Amino acid sequence: MLRRSVVLAAVCLLFATAALAEDVAPKLDEYMSALTGAGRFSGSVLVARDGRALLAKGYGLANAEWDIPNSPGTKFRLGSLTKQFTALAILQLEEKGKLKVEDPVCKYVAECPPAWGKITIHHLLTHTSGIPSFTSFPDYAPTMNQRSPVSKTVERFKGKPLEFEPGEKFAYSNSGYVLLGYILEKVSEQEYGEYLEQNVFGPLKMRNSGYDSAAAILKQRAGGYMRRAGKLANALYIDMTVPHAAGALYSTVEDLLLWDQALYTEKLVSKKSLDKIFTPFKSDYAYGWFVAKKLNRKYIGHAGGINGFSTMIERYPDDKVTVIVLSNVEGSAVGPAARDLAAIVFGEKYEMPAEPKKP
Repeated sequence: MLRRSVVLAAVCLLFATAALAEDVAPKLDEYMSALTGAGRFSGSVLVARDGRALLAKGYGLANAEWDIPNSPGTKFRLGSLTKQFTALAILQLEEKGKLKVEDPVCKYVAECPPAWGKITIHHLLTHTSGIPSFTSFPDYAPTMNQRSPVSKTVERFKGKPLEFEPGEKFAYSNSGYVLLGYILEKVSEQEYGEYLEQNVFGPLKMRNSGYDSAAAILKQRAGGYMRRAGKLANALYIDMTVPHAAGALYSTVEDLLLWDQALYTEKLVSKKSLDKIFTPFKSDYAYGWFVAKKLNRKYIGHAGGINGFSTMIERYPDDKVTVIVLSNVEGSAVGPAARDLAAIVFGEKYEMPAEPKKP
């Protein structure tokens, strides 16, 4: 009798999920079509509940010169969504006994600056180290097109004074996550991309994700664009050795759903490590994720931005809802779009994108 009840409950849940998808999917598509029609979006979107896609669709062009459309299988540079993968990799290494998040970074850095003496791996993970972000340095833009091995990038900020005492406050720092990549490579004796392939992408069958390189022939790679004087233009070139563990990965909306679903399990790390990853420290920042409230629900998410691309992943774990928005136009309002898509799923208020005004 009990077994029959369980089966009936599962069937009811299946029909309820299907009914929700049938009801919500047109509204999600209508919203994204309006946003695209208004000239405010180009990219791919996936909205899921209970691991099932309510919408998985591309909008606009992956390649504007050849009129190739975006699709759920289009590969986008992730920018700072990379940080959540870096953070999990560090926790994997902790579980393997290779390091501890309480370790001082100077344990892993030769000729470590005295100012870094109090900085721990935890501080790097939570953006509370005080190390200034090298992407804000005056020489960043003129040099971002030049190859920079991770050790060379670390040298760029190694001698800079700290902005504040470690642990004192939150200040977003790409330097901190590049330094985490440096430590990961030293401890694992593998390159960053190779480590992730073997320990994250491979196990999850994320076959369309990896460390990006302009030299690689990457099928279904989206071109990256920017707007200049209101018109679309190719984004400025950046050598992908520069962002490293702070922003060098690529993926698809479909692969990122596999990643999202794995975070509800212990496939990659234990529950103890997951609890560490999702416990916020200062300014709602945990390990590679912001953890706060949005739409009156628990929210876990992160945005990303890199030359030619804007990205967003939003997770509502109590509702098992995920919103992934990847755009191949830098500066796109992916955050507001992701919020509105979640609002549609939850039946909350949102504003339909307005048509562009005619001249």
